[in-house]
Amino acid sequence: MKKYSTHTELKVVNEAVSTYVTKDIKPMFDINNFSFSDFINDKILVIKSIRKGLSYQLFKTIMLFSPFSEEEWAEYLNISQKSLQRYKKAKDFHFKPIHSEKILEIAEVTAFGKEVFDNNSQFHDWLNTPSLAFNNLTPAELLKDSYGKALVMDELNRIDQGIFA
Repeated sequence: MKKYSTHTELKVVNEAVSTYVTKDIKPMFDINNFSFSDFINDKILVIKSIRKGLSYQLFKTIMLFSPFSEEEWAEYLNISQKSLQRYKKAKDFHFKPIHSEKILEIAEVTAFGKEVFDNNSQFHDWLNTPSLAFNNLTPAELLKDSYGKALVMDELNRIDQGIFA
């Protein structure tokens, strides 16, 4: 399991998002008390970020915040692990829009899942447990495409509301 608490991880993600937004998207943007949640809820800012491409540095922070390994991320992004390693070494690398959108989708699921479940371990277990609601697929398997991500978010909303039918 990760060595940081969820609060500490979220603080690191908030700082990384603030840095990315002010450096790459909106240089004059006021980042006081700016959070990942603020970022995700500002759809125009998300669109601009996707079109610009997320920096590898922000991706790295999101990857560390998530319960997914580098291998899983490579699979979600439909790229090789070698490509991820190359991106890591490249100076000031930015992902293509298609990859940036997927990174933000998975980050959104991760942030919400960590809110819904009491701890990272429970969230990780839920992600990797086949579900009847998903025709015996795991929620993690569904994150490979946008429709699957929507199903996972809907199920997390039901869990959050206490609806277990």
